[in-house]
Amino acid sequence: MPRPITATIHIAAMQHNLARARACAPGSQAWAVVKAHAYGHGLARALRGFADADGMALIEFDNAVKLRELGWQKPILLLEGWFDAADLHTMAQHGLNGAAHCNEQIALLESTPLPRKIDVHLKMNTGMNRLGFKPEEFHAAYTRLRAIPHVGEITLMTHFANADEAAHSCLPIREQIRRFGQGAAGIDAPRSLANSAGVFRMPELHGELVSDWIRPGIMLYGGTPGGHTAGEFGLLPAMTLASELIGVQQIAAGDFVGYGSRFAANRTMRVGVVACGYADGYPRHAPTGTPVLVDGIRTRTVGRVSMDMMAVDLTGIDSARVGSRVVLWGEGLPVDDVAASAGTIGYELLCAVAPRVRILED
Repeated sequence: MPRPITATIHIAAMQHNLARARACAPGSQAWAVVKAHAYGHGLARALRGFADADGMALIEFDNAVKLRELGWQKPILLLEGWFDAADLHTMAQHGLNGAAHCNEQIALLESTPLPRKIDVHLKMNTGMNRLGFKPEEFHAAYTRLRAIPHVGEITLMTHFANADEAAHSCLPIREQIRRFGQGAAGIDAPRSLANSAGVFRMPELHGELVSDWIRPGIMLYGGTPGGHTAGEFGLLPAMTLASELIGVQQIAAGDFVGYGSRFAANRTMRVGVVACGYADGYPRHAPTGTPVLVDGIRTRTVGRVSMDMMAVDLTGIDSARVGSRVVLWGEGLPVDDVAASAGTIGYELLCAVAPRVRILED
């Protein structure tokens, strides 16, 4: 019998979340962001969940090629672009698009003859200061790209730092939009601006946040990009990580639980032991009080998460016994609630599910 921990991927939820993105951005085409193996959900499942997307976006060349091998015929965008001449040949061979964010990439493209044209997304740095050309450098970069014979369509793009908080005190989204408009002024080309948080801003900023393409990521998997809960955004969880109780302990006041004896009972209580630990991808740093569901009832973790097991408080859950179902996150328990308790974000938890966890689909 296999160990009871499983990650169930909800294809219908992925389809629903993509539809939510489209509803916020009518008229825009949608890149479904599937980097990091579709945020831990798997490329093959992403192909089914996001079959209605206009393109797939990721950063890994091997997975881009795998998408083609799996039968995806629509555009594929490499969000970090190319790293050497061999990458450019791979892009030409498989019809991949790539982001250009620095002069070194453009120089490599200029010096590498290709048998077919590739489409390029020219990235502007509007204040996030990760990748991209400064607004004042943007026209020169565009002119260089336009002069390369094997460059096809050029799309203009940027990435928002704080779209989840429109009036951010350091860098509000409107300021990034203004910088983008200033840097791209006079260039007649498609535009790609909105990440998940930006997608949810589009209804209120439609006149300013004009985008031919949107790039939803975390929202497609049922996680919130910030600002509101996933439920408030109308999103459904695309993954449910669940296990079972494999043991129950009756402990007395003053007894301790787990490594380091971090949790001390202040009363007699029942504690359940769950077949899930940090080797399964659950965050070791999750403190006592992190939410879980046991038999559908919300309770808390107690003590330190170990490699293969964790303990939960069974107070008030009279039905709980060995074999009781435990939801670590997903249906009935947003991954963002778990992440917030653990001091991280839902993105990290979804991407961290370990290979030893069995994947199911519904």
